[in-house]
Amino acid sequence: MPKYLLVFGLALAAACGPATPSAVSVTPSGGALEFAGSWNGLGSRRSISLGPARVGSIIDLKGTLLLSGAGRPGVGFQSQVIGLTDSATGFQGRSVWTDERGDAIYSTLQGEGTAAANRITGTILSGTGRYADLRGSYEFSWQWVMEGDDGAVQGRAADFKGHLQRISPEESPR
Repeated sequence: MPKYLLVFGLALAAACGPATPSAVSVTPSGGALEFAGSWNGLGSRRSISLGPARVGSIIDLKGTLLLSGAGRPGVGFQSQVIGLTDSATGFQGRSVWTDERGDAIYSTLQGEGTAAANRITGTILSGTGRYADLRGSYEFSWQWVMEGDDGAVQGRAADFKGHLQRISPEESPR
């Protein structure tokens, strides 16, 4: 058998091997790992006037979250966010990230969310399946990319980064 056919056969066998898992292993209880990401969402926003220079809004966004780094819990997620923004006092929201298996990560969001400052922080509360014992936090700045007259909005997270750790079953809330 010619040498190039043997090399080609070995390369083909390696390419057909098992797929790399989408979740990077997370350290045992206590060790924190960092991750970064890219988050894009689109959806709707309904607003009401709260006075001459103040607006309250309800947002509902769906999109994609792609993570990188040694501490990422997975590579890609569908994301959903609901929240309430007051242009004077900031933002409060809730988020769920769901992976290709249906396992989810749940978090709260809060931040400045005002016209002058829009830094948002997230706290990972719990999860399901392989994310059940993960806790952590993340932060980003939200940038509106498109705003339609009908309430349709599209945006993205800038400087998305965070950390997480696996907690022991004894530390997990019941």
